[in-house]
Amino acid sequence: MDPARATIGGLAEATRLVAAATRELDRDPVARAMLAETAARLRQPLRVALAGSIKAGKSTLLNALVGQSVAPTDATECTRVVTWYRNGQTPTVTAYSADNASANVVVRRGAGAHGLTFDMADLRWTPPGQHTVSHLEVQWPTAELAKTTIIDTPGTSSLSRDVSERTMALLTPADLDAAAMTVPGADAVVYLLRRLDATDVHFLEQLGAGSGALGVVGVVSRADEISAGRINALNSAREVATRFSTELERTGLCQAVIPVAGLLAFAAATLSQPEFVAFETLARLPAEHLELAMLSADRFARPDVVLPVAPMMRAQLLDRFGMFGVRMSVELVRSGVRDAAALARELSSRSGIDELRTVLDVQFGQRADQLKAHSALTTLDRVIRAHPGTSADALLPRIRELLSDVHGFAELRLLGHLRADELPLPPAELAELFRLIGGAGVAVHRRLGLPDDADEAALREQAMTAVRKWRARAKHPLIDKATATACLTAARSAEGALTQLTS
Repeated sequence: MDPARATIGGLAEATRLVAAATRELDRDPVARAMLAETAARLRQPLRVALAGSIKAGKSTLLNALVGQSVAPTDATECTRVVTWYRNGQTPTVTAYSADNASANVVVRRGAGAHGLTFDMADLRWTPPGQHTVSHLEVQWPTAELAKTTIIDTPGTSSLSRDVSERTMALLTPADLDAAAMTVPGADAVVYLLRRLDATDVHFLEQLGAGSGALGVVGVVSRADEISAGRINALNSAREVATRFSTELERTGLCQAVIPVAGLLAFAAATLSQPEFVAFETLARLPAEHLELAMLSADRFARPDVVLPVAPMMRAQLLDRFGMFGVRMSVELVRSGVRDAAALARELSSRSGIDELRTVLDVQFGQRADQLKAHSALTTLDRVIRAHPGTSADALLPRIRELLSDVHGFAELRLLGHLRADELPLPPAELAELFRLIGGAGVAVHRRLGLPDDADEAALREQAMTAVRKWRARAKHPLIDKATATACLTAARSAEGALTQLTS
C-alpha cells in the first residue's frame, strides 16, 4: 500500500494476532470457532447496529440510509428480533433459530409508508421441527449494504425483558464465561434518542463498560415531530441535539449527536412524480386557504375538506412525509423548486440524513479497519483470558497495548465536540485541527491537507511541522485545559501520520 494514501489503523496486526491465537488454541472447539468467526469478520464489511428504545424510528432510519424500503416499520414480530441487512444478488429474507435451523420468509408489499412486511406466520424450517426465531438475515442488492452491514435491533426498553436482552447480548456480549461468550455483533453503534433519560444513559454506560463497539453516534430521531411538526421543527431538534451532545460528552459515552427526520429522509429518497405534482398543486393555493386546511393532520386528510388534491393522495402524503414534510415541501415549491429531483435533494438535506451520512463516513466508514481491529482484539483478549494456561497467554501484553491506544476514540470525541461547540482558536487553526484528527478523511494526505499526488518527503515534512506546532500550541500559558487537550490530540494524530509514513 502506498503510505501516502494509507490510513492509521491496525487491521494487519489484528489479523496476525488472531492467526497466532488460533494456532495455539486450535484444540479447543469453542475457542477455535470464535477465532474463526473473528478472522472472518476482519475480511467482511463494517457492522453498524441501530439501537434505541421502542418506536425510536430505527427501521425508518435504516430505510432512509439504504434509500429503499428494505425494513418493515410496523410493530410485527420481526421488529422483536435482531435483523441483519447485508448486500446480496437478489432480495431474500431468512429466519434462523438458535440451533441454526433456517426458513425462508415471505416478503409482502402493500401501499403507503408501511407497505413492506415479513410474513413469519407459517415458516417451513430446514431441518423440520419446532424452532423459535433467533434472528433474521436480509440480503438486498444495494450499494450501501455492499460497504456496511446494518443490524436493526429490538427496542432497548421493551416491556418484554427477553426482547431487550437480545439487543444487549448482541452489543455487550458476556465476558469470561467461555460457554456463554460470543463475538461482539457490531463494530459501531448508531443510538437513536427521543429524549435523554436514565434508560438511554444506562444503556450507553453498559455499552461503554463492556466489550462493545468503539464508535457510538447518537441520533435525535423523529426530529420532525419536535415542536409538533411545525416548520421550525428541525431547528428545535438541532438545539436538542446540541444539549444532548454536551451532556453525553461529559461522560464520554457518545462521540456525536445528529438530529434526523427519518420519515422525511426516506420520503425524499423515494419521492415520486405524482407526489411532486400534488405538492405543486397545493403550493398554488392561497396561503390562508391551505393553512386552514392544515390545522391538523386529520383535517388535511378529511374527504369533506375541499382541496384540488384528492383525499387519497393527501392521505398518502401524510403517511409518507408527515405533516412537517408536507409543509416543508409546499414551502420549497413556493420558493422556487421546480422539479421532483430538486425537491428530493432539498428535503434530503433538510432531513439531516446527509449530515448523518457524512458523520458515519468520517467516523465509521473511513475508520472501518480501526473499528474492526478493535472488535477483533477485544474478542481475542476475552477468548485467551477464558482459556488460561496456554502459550497464547504470551499474546496478551501486545493485545492489551493495542487496546490501550485509545487515540482513535479521542479523535472521535473531539470531532463530536467540534460539531457541537467551537474551541477558542482562529478559524484557520480550527480547520487544520479538524483535518488533522480525520474530520475530512483519515488518509494521511487528507489529514495533512496535501494533494493526492504529494510525495512522501513533503508528507513527512508537513507531519513533523504539525507535531511541533500543535505541541507548542498546547503549552501556551493562556490556553484553557479543553483547548490544550484538543491541541495534544492533534499533535498525536500528526505523530500517527508520521509513524505511518516511516513504517
